[in-house]
Amino acid sequence: MKLFTMIFLSIFLGKSCSSQTKNDLKTAVLEYTANTRGFYQKITIQDQMVSVSKDRNSNEKPIATKISDKDWKELVGYFETIELDSLATLKAPTEKRFHDGAAIANLKVVYKDKTYETVAFDHGFAPTEIKKLVDKLNTFAKKE
Repeated sequence: MKLFTMIFLSIFLGKSCSSQTKNDLKTAVLEYTANTRGFYQKITIQDQMVSVSKDRNSNEKPIATKISDKDWKELVGYFETIELDSLATLKAPTEKRFHDGAAIANLKVVYKDKTYETVAFDHGFAPTEIKKLVDKLNTFAKKE
């Protein structure tokens, strides 16, 4: 009986600890920006809403649209796998932005009153750790 209780408690406590380490996208704000001299794009995700701005000077207010449940589940899955503390140390896989070969991109996450930000990387060539999330974010800009 003691063995059964120990196994049950180990599983129960192990499950509760692992569920606490997952990031919760509902309480986060994701902001992806990409820009060059002639191109600007800012995608903001907050509370199952997305807004896309192509105006660098913020003269026109972007319209927020609801993210479909299917896309939201996909985003949540990608967001849960990200190590927020390591965002600043991710290495860009390419360096096309150094010679105007790609727009300069950046991902910023505001989560639990703390801001996490990546170093600059090439638009369309995100670090592998965040590539799926960034690619999904960019699909919202293409829908406009």
